[in-house]
Amino acid sequence: MTQRVAAAALVNVSRETRDRLDGFVDCLLRWNSTINLVSRKDEATIWQRHVEDSLQLAALIETPVTRAIDLGSGGGFPGLVLCIATNTPFDLVEADQRKAAFLREAARLTQAPARIHAGRAETLTLEPALLVTARALAPLPALLAIAARFVAPGGSCLFLKGAGVDAELTEARARWHMRVGRTASRTSPRASVLRISEITPVEHAD
Repeated sequence: MTQRVAAAALVNVSRETRDRLDGFVDCLLRWNSTINLVSRKDEATIWQRHVEDSLQLAALIETPVTRAIDLGSGGGFPGLVLCIATNTPFDLVEADQRKAAFLREAARLTQAPARIHAGRAETLTLEPALLVTARALAPLPALLAIAARFVAPGGSCLFLKGAGVDAELTEARARWHMRVGRTASRTSPRASVLRISEITPVEHAD
């Protein structure tokens, strides 16, 4: 309990939200003993490395959205964490059936307004949303190919990216027109958060 309380103090959220996030973390750690949701070496620092990393996106949501889509939700980062923290309804997309089962249980325990879709994003049909999120799912060119059809007109994507973001942006710009905003990560000095909107494919001449 001491570790959880100390870690929770790092997060600028209400007590009720902190309690719900504590419940989520407890659930994740229980499931992590049988399903690889996060690296075992990350368990002791799960708040800083995963929860805080996901929560930083909440402050970057420019306008209130009535619904969002998270791609490759895995252990709930960032989509389920944001769903708990903001009470924004999220569609969580996860191809791994066991991870999808975890997401359903974690959403039930935390009473998060999330719908879980157990399948590959490439094959799912979902109504587009004003916000699409992803973390550690795919290199940016491939991620944009997945995400573009889920972004509603006027909407944007928030992607957590690591040290290789410059190379990913260079490659992506050869294939996609897009508006890009970039914010330094609050949790890693080499990471960034990308805000991407107005995504259209580059038309190459034959």
